[in-house]
Order: sequence, then structure tokens, then C-alpha cells
Amino acid sequence: MARRDGEIPAKKSMLSDGGGSEDRLSALPDDILIQILLKLVDTAVAARTSILSTRWRRLWTLLPELWFYPGTDPLAIRAALESHEAAALRDLDITLLDATPESVAGWLPIAARRLPGHLKLVNISEPDESDGQAREIVAFLLPCFQNATSIHLELGYLGMALHPLGVFARLTDLNLISVQLHGPCMLGEAVSSPRCPSLQKLVVHGARGLGNFTVQSESLKRLTLRNVHGLEQLTVIAPALLSLSVICSFHSTTTMNQPVATISSPQLLSLIWLDAYDRRSTQLGEMENLQRLSTYPFFVYGHNDSHKVVNSYTMKLLSHFKLIQNLSFKLVYPLEITDHEYLMKDITRLPKIVEMNLHIETKGHSFGTSFFHLLTMCTGVRRLTLTLDCNASYLVTECPAGCVCDQMSNWKTEELTLNCLKEVKVNKLGATNHEASLLKRLLEWATVLQTMTVTFDRSVAGSKAKEFCQMLQSFSRPEIGMKGRHFA
Repeated sequence: MARRDGEIPAKKSMLSDGGGSEDRLSALPDDILIQILLKLVDTAVAARTSILSTRWRRLWTLLPELWFYPGTDPLAIRAALESHEAAALRDLDITLLDATPESVAGWLPIAARRLPGHLKLVNISEPDESDGQAREIVAFLLPCFQNATSIHLELGYLGMALHPLGVFARLTDLNLISVQLHGPCMLGEAVSSPRCPSLQKLVVHGARGLGNFTVQSESLKRLTLRNVHGLEQLTVIAPALLSLSVICSFHSTTTMNQPVATISSPQLLSLIWLDAYDRRSTQLGEMENLQRLSTYPFFVYGHNDSHKVVNSYTMKLLSHFKLIQNLSFKLVYPLEITDHEYLMKDITRLPKIVEMNLHIETKGHSFGTSFFHLLTMCTGVRRLTLTLDCNASYLVTECPAGCVCDQMSNWKTEELTLNCLKEVKVNKLGATNHEASLLKRLLEWATVLQTMTVTFDRSVAGSKAKEFCQMLQSFSRPEIGMKGRHFA
């Protein structure tokens, strides 16, 4: 058994199997036997090894990692934690099925006292369509894990309240997924520096009950808010923050046209803002160190105001910046565009862009016109990565003749000078005639191009990919390094 100093003494056993032979497995040192039990990755199974001999009876209580799977009685979890004797519990992984707040509350405070490592708690439950509005919320109280370093809670919208007292002194990573927040203690208060002085990564995904979120942290480096239902106001004061992602959180609220946000993160390097944006009420600060920006997709064609609204968010966000080192931008075509309005004309200017990662969801349509229009707005781009997605699920390979998408063919005749573009990568190339014509024009526009790398989609046969590369080589300048790769 473990001594109080946490070391495991090397014991050997001379047990008999009835025939006088030595029990060689049980004769192994405790630390090796514990490594064997860890391979089971199931605490209940590890405990049942006690039937092997009295030598194994308490070995499972020395495991530094405990796992409980759906079907485990909450009382058994509590009993296991109370019986646990290892000096340090570095990993506690619990998966529940349709848990109740009462069942979680029965063992969670014990875990909080015992755990200096990682907690992962997952509750598998039936989808709740009520959005938490039509029923009384019953919540368990999340105690303060003073020594835990990482907490991952995926609760299936099980109600949770935050304890108003205590310091998560060593917590560096916190993931809250599908949580229903409840109670007077606000999440922002719990994760800010006074109570989480070491927090570096915070992910809130699919949370409810978080209308106002204010976090002030000296240590936070990565913050992700995704599908936060009902978010109305966001304040982030984090001088060490390097990465911020706000995705589909404001857009579902009544304030979708005027999100209220204040971001003070002067060291920020990466910003993903796939959400509503209004410069009058969203203060992003200077962000002078920003290197990477990702925006909402831009709809090339639209048939209702919602497409224009989403596009306006993107353009307003881009207008905030004069220079973007790396822009991730997506153009989306609807499957049917006959009666749709062409919306690319709304892009009248872009900030200076050094590197662009452009993803085009074509639905099989010709995209030369939109691609050409975008390039005319950023002629100073130096590196371009173009990723194509024709969405094969629609069984579309090339746009049918006469489609409106190819009626504007200015890209075929008009001149364009890209005298800074030195590197081009094209991913998921379909080897269509339209793509061949467009790449030929791109080679003409890019007067100082040094390398072009094309990677073909899995649907393209090897022989066709080889033929396509040979065709590109035929109209490429000798100084351009041309590389072809089969399969993306």
C-alpha cells in the first residue's frame, strides 16, 4: 500500500494457487501492478480485480487516474472517491447518462478536495428543445477546485451554479460545453483573475444563461465563445490575450443588429469573429499586433435581406482594419442562383492584405467573376491560398451552360496586375475547364509569381491530374516553380 509520503513500496507475494506454485503476477511490485490496472481504463473493472487474490484487494485505490462510464451508480462514484488513497489524483474522467443535479452534487465536493489534476465530466442526455425557458431550473453547485489544473464540463444543459467563494489557484484550462448557468454568481466573476489567477484557456460552447459576460484576466491567452445563447453584452479586458474567437453568439439574440462588446486585448494575434458586428457598439480597440483575422462567410448571391445583413457584418468588420497580415475569407454560392441578386458589388474596398486564405464553396458554379472582383480589391497580396469546395453531395461537377454565374465574364478579358503575388496554393482542385481557364489568367496577372502548388480533390483520377498539370506547365512561365499533388 502507499505510504503517507506518496511512494509505493515494492511488495512481493508468495501466494499459492493450491498446487504450491508461485503467484508470479501478484509478486510484481505495486507500481508495475498499478500500471497494469491503468491499462484497463475503467475503475469498476480495476476494482473487480480484487477477486484475483487478497494481494489485489486495495490496489485500485492507489490508481492516479479514475474512469467511470455510463451506468455507474452515483453512490458508487462517491464511495470510490472516499476510498481512494493515492497521494495525487491526476485524472478524473466521468461519463453519466441523464444525470440529475442531486446525483452530481453527491460526489463532486469530494472530487474537488481530492483532485490536483484534470477533471472531465460528460453528461449524455436527450436533446432539450425548450431552450431552458419553459421549465424550472434545478442546478448543482460547482465547488471550488483549488488544485485542479484543467476542467472540462460537457453537461447536456444540466443546470449548474457557480460557487461565489474560493480560488481556482492552479486552473489553466476551462471548457464549458452545453451548460445551463444558474445562480447569482456570474461566470465572468468566477473566471477573472482574483479567482482564477492562472487561467490561460477558456472555451464556452453552447452555454445558456450568459446574457452578460465580463472577464478581466491578467493571465488569459485564449478565449472562445461559440453558440452562447442569448449573449447581449461582452466585455473582455485581457492584456495577455493572444487568440479570441466569437462565433454565432450575438446573432441569435434580439440585439443581433447592435451587439454590445468591448475588447481590450492589445497583444491579440488572432481574431475569429463569425458573428454580428456593428462598429457603433462593438469596440475592438487598436489591435496593432493582430496577425490573423477570420470573418463570417460572404454570400456571392442572395435572395433575401438576411444574406445582405450577414455580408454587411463582414464588410463593417474589415473596415475596422487598415492592414491584415493574414485574412481567412470565405465566398459561398447557393445551389440555385437564377433569381438571386449578385452581391459581390457590395465589396468596394478591402484593407491591405499580405496573405489571404480564400475558401470558395462553389456548389458547382463558375466562380471566376467573384474571384476576379476580390483580387481587384487586394492587388498587393503576396501569398494566396485558394481552397475549392464544390460540395459533392449535390452531385454537381460543372455549372450547366447558360447559368447566370457565367454571364459576367469580365475576368476572361479584363487585365489585372498582381505585382506582389509570389506564392499561390490551390487546394481541392477539380480539374475542370473553368478552373483551367481561371488559373491560366491568374498566371498572367501574377507578374512576379515564383511558385504555384496545386492539390487535387480525391474525386480526380490520377491520369486526369497529371494531364491537368502538364497543361498548366504549357502556359506557365519558365521561372515559376510548378508543383502538383494528387488528393487533398
